[in-house]
Amino acid sequence: MLTNKTIFITGGAGFIANTLIKHYVENNTIVVYDNFHRDTLTGSGLSNHPNVKIIKGDVLDYELLESSMKGVDIVVHAAGIAGIDTVVKNPVTTMRVNMIGTANALEAARVNGISDRFVDFSTSEVFGSMAFRSTEADATVSGSAGEARWTYAVSKLAGEHLAHAYYSQFKLPVVTVRPFNVYGPGQTGEGAIQIFIKRALSNEDIKIDGDGNQIRAWCYVDDFVDCLIRCIEDPKAIGESFNLGNARAVITILGLAQTVCRVLNSKSRILFEAPLSADIAIRIPSVEKTFEILGFKAKVDLEEGILNTAEWIKKLDK
Repeated sequence: MLTNKTIFITGGAGFIANTLIKHYVENNTIVVYDNFHRDTLTGSGLSNHPNVKIIKGDVLDYELLESSMKGVDIVVHAAGIAGIDTVVKNPVTTMRVNMIGTANALEAARVNGISDRFVDFSTSEVFGSMAFRSTEADATVSGSAGEARWTYAVSKLAGEHLAHAYYSQFKLPVVTVRPFNVYGPGQTGEGAIQIFIKRALSNEDIKIDGDGNQIRAWCYVDDFVDCLIRCIEDPKAIGESFNLGNARAVITILGLAQTVCRVLNSKSRILFEAPLSADIAIRIPSVEKTFEILGFKAKVDLEEGILNTAEWIKKLDK
């Protein structure tokens, strides 16, 4: 357990960061660096914690990022553009924030002599449209030029290559994490599970892009953060990339919608719409490396995670 460290989190107002802050905030100083485009932090009450310092800033602002990182021990670079709707509508912003923002964060960390850890958030989308039990050593893909979907994967992959270049050339203690469909309490934005749950709780129509046979592995946020903590604290993680996910919670998108309706006793209809862009047919990680190196195994099954998330959403609506 870390104590008396200063942990700097870009995208620190976000969903995953919020769960991480809860774990560390009592015994460490947390610096939240975020433009608050999405904000889980304020509603959680953590923004008022005496150990939390908030800096409203953008990762594209290198000078502010570098000066804000002074005296920091650990950097968690979670800021980025995400969500297929946002990516398709704003491909230039997506690539600028994810590539230049990551380059800025890495250089600021090097200049400030970050010695404990730099955790870079990549994505499972680097494995392309057919990712079945993908291992960390599998080839990554960049997709066809001009297809908006791949601007996200390419921008994250470029950041991942740069992060490991900083490790190789400057000995920056880098770890890359590739999240596989994280969900749970605190999620904002375009995540399928929370959208399905909100509609199911109100008995509204649930809309699926495409035919619903896309296959995903769903990782509950507490499990994800459990593994993320190991990436931050375990010296064996330095210089490595890790798939962070739950290879047991595998289901089609249609099956997910049906499960949400069944678990929540919803009368929602399930409707199908044309997909926004190129879609991912299958995305299931191999999680052997996280177990072998970090001793991590996901614990929360899908139905338990759906119920926990639904309880959080119900409290928000009260």
